[in-house]
Amino acid sequence: MSDPMNPTPAGVSPPPSEPPRGSRAKTLAVVLLLGGLALVASYYGLRRQIRAPEVVSAPVVDAGSAAPPVEEASLTESDGRVRDLLGQLSREPEFAKWLQEKDLVRRFTAAVNNVAEGASPRMVLGFLAPAGGFAVSQVDRATTVIDPKSYGRYDTVARVFGSLDAQAAGSVYRELKPLIDQAHREIAPPGQPFDRTFSQAIQHLLAVPVQEGPVEVKPQGALYAYASPELEGLSRAQKHLLRMGPENMRTLQAKLRELQSALGLPPVAER
Repeated sequence: MSDPMNPTPAGVSPPPSEPPRGSRAKTLAVVLLLGGLALVASYYGLRRQIRAPEVVSAPVVDAGSAAPPVEEASLTESDGRVRDLLGQLSREPEFAKWLQEKDLVRRFTAAVNNVAEGASPRMVLGFLAPAGGFAVSQVDRATTVIDPKSYGRYDTVARVFGSLDAQAAGSVYRELKPLIDQAHREIAPPGQPFDRTFSQAIQHLLAVPVQEGPVEVKPQGALYAYASPELEGLSRAQKHLLRMGPENMRTLQAKLRELQSALGLPPVAER
């Protein structure tokens, strides 16, 4: 915000000769009135000048017309409503705990958008991070594989996600769609509907092949990379799913297919 303007004092001219006593009160009243009007006019002129870019004429809505669009404040303050609606989708206590996070609609739309682009949703879904560290097993001196204990870290996420009522999710999705679309417009390219982004995200995860048996990895600095070029070439979002292990992957992919059908999302070819 710019600093307030400091008015430059006007020059002061010498006072005129004093008018007759009878007209002095009238003159003073006129001066005070004009001065008051000038102050009011200058105040509203300055206010209009400062706030003009933010002023939007309010539409006239008669009693029989449709409700006005959802306002920005309703998106910001929507968590209570979202918790009430989503709470009916699963009875798992972990799900109820996750719903205590703030800004749920924006988190959801950002995570879906990240996955659709192949990016990791870790920043907005950090509360889903598993406990414990990634573990590997040494088969022989030349072969390292992912330890099955690493997959177990994601059992809770898979169990809760698999417990979601897909049909009820369809009803909740339609009710929250105006808020979801509003949040999506904040981050999506112009003209990109959320339904399409959601379908792209689901197709992106369904394209990950379930790996049966040991999955070989190799050291890469302080981390590990997949030994298979096909797996290493997957996006970050797809690698997150792959690290959940075959059983958890099957649970999530089956539920994603259910949700895609229940939500009536359009089929989108994987890019």
